[in-house]
Amino acid sequence: MGERPNFRQRKSYPELLGLEGIMRLAAFSDYGLRVMMRLADKPETSLTTGEIAREFHISYHHLTKVVQDLVRGGFLQTKHGAGGGITLARSPQSITLGEVVRYLEQRHALVECFRHDGGACHLTPKCRLKAKLFDARNAFFASLDTTTVADCAYPGGTLGRRNK
Repeated sequence: MGERPNFRQRKSYPELLGLEGIMRLAAFSDYGLRVMMRLADKPETSLTTGEIAREFHISYHHLTKVVQDLVRGGFLQTKHGAGGGITLARSPQSITLGEVVRYLEQRHALVECFRHDGGACHLTPKCRLKAKLFDARNAFFASLDTTTVADCAYPGGTLGRRNK
């Protein structure tokens, strides 16, 4: 007989599915997706970075950098001054998770040989792994490309909702 599971031990959903440690996005990308999902709930409503940071218990300063990067990428727009805030730059139905993650993860190579400069991997000339990881990465993004930010809209709390 096999070992009995310990049901008192708390496990995360990925652990229960046996997926713990298989894939990992940078926290920067995770926070970026949270912002996009939150704004997709009511695209006509602008929220401030501070409101989203409080709602998701994320550092304001870290989230500010994420928002600025998403603005540079053309995913968000900002309005300064009274009544200002951030909104999606396009309709949530037209933004795929794949394009957001590709943009936010572009500075993080899956493995060293995927770096823009080729990295310093000594296995490159004979490596058989790179092609498999390349295929896996492409399958991951292809899957994310089938889902829009609207599909994952996150209904927020009652924090300071304002119209544009």
